[in-house]
Amino acid sequence: MLTRRSTLFGCLALPLAPSVLGEKSLPWPIRLVLAARQQIGVTLTYDPAYASLAYPMGDVPRDRGVCTDVIIRAYRDAFDVDLQAIVHEDMKTAFAEYPANWGLSRPDRNIDHRRVPNLERYFERRGLDKPLPASPSGWEAGDLYTMRYNGRLPHIGIVSDRKTRMGKPLVIHNMGWGTSEDDIIGRFEQERRFRYEPDSQI
Repeated sequence: MLTRRSTLFGCLALPLAPSVLGEKSLPWPIRLVLAARQQIGVTLTYDPAYASLAYPMGDVPRDRGVCTDVIIRAYRDAFDVDLQAIVHEDMKTAFAEYPANWGLSRPDRNIDHRRVPNLERYFERRGLDKPLPASPSGWEAGDLYTMRYNGRLPHIGIVSDRKTRMGKPLVIHNMGWGTSEDDIIGRFEQERRFRYEPDSQI
């Protein structure tokens, strides 16, 4: 069973200044990781409650959220890329291509982008799924990591540029205790890897 005490590894960093996140000279994976790390100490609660959101760029309060919110906020903060609008527009054109896990008959812009299977399907449709590395040390900063906790509960995080002493990258995610940076790769079932590089003009 994961606990915050047992899995945190050097994650108690202060939030970075917005000017650092906007530094376009940094490689995009590092900008993404920095934007995700900025959420540590800010998003303190895991809250899966349905909420009506503004559109586009809608969000719940930053002190709370779910695992997908880590990814959504990081892409917005680092690149102004809005997965809420991107996924919603894709689902409007290809709703039948998305998982039918929730019994919906049409897209819901309040929640669709906050569900891991929908993000996975969007990344698949973009050809962004990648083979798993031969070893955990082969993951790269900026990779998107998904898995199924207990074989059924979807989860997602961003692979960090920080590593354990054994060379395994950490993952920035929210698995129930707020955003944190943990050693979780290789511990769960159905692990998958995606790499979503923002458009070159961003």
